[in-house]
Amino acid sequence: MTAITTIRIDHAALPDQFDRSRPDAIAAAIEAALREDGIKAEASDVISHIKIELPTSQLASASAVLADLRLI
Repeated sequence: MTAITTIRIDHAALPDQFDRSRPDAIAAAIEAALREDGIKAEASDVISHIKIELPTSQLASASAVLADLRLI
């Protein structure tokens, strides 16, 4: 069994580069960026935030990608 980490990013905390009126597109862009770096992540819009789920073993790599996107 693989441990899973969930990251939540509030819509209000998204940087200006993201169009907050299109949360599904934001989730898709985040997921694509993570997958480009080999991270098996799933991102989705959940009413007030973007939810990202990924294997805990890939958390450090995911953090670097999310920092590059100015999400953390």
